[in-house]
Amino acid sequence: MRLAPVRKEFPPITRTALALYAGASGDHNPVHIDSDAARAAGFPDVFAQGMLGMAYLGRILTDTVPVDRIRSFSARFLAVTRLGDVLTGTGTVESCFAEGGEDRARLKLELVNQHGEVKLAGQAVVAL
Repeated sequence: MRLAPVRKEFPPITRTALALYAGASGDHNPVHIDSDAARAAGFPDVFAQGMLGMAYLGRILTDTVPVDRIRSFSARFLAVTRLGDVLTGTGTVESCFAEGGEDRARLKLELVNQHGEVKLAGQAVVAL
């Protein structure tokens, strides 16, 4: 199996998207859905749940390889994702190796906004 670099743009972050994600994920932290709570916490407005960004990286991963080929997946949250941010995710092969009796690839995953600010950096190992 050969993996080509992947690039995917997601819809802009909206209040509706944050509310829907809160309902789907169970993350009802008010800083993500209530402007007053976000301001009281020192933010100018609500902002995206970190796991929403990880879900976007997961979408890139599962668009690239079948779920049963994913051996690991992790990410670091690097910056707050604000309302109106348009996120683009990328995935590239960093290395290929053999482990556990199968050929595997280590993927670099990244989620950036329209200004090039990296929001999440991740990696995954997949079976080829």
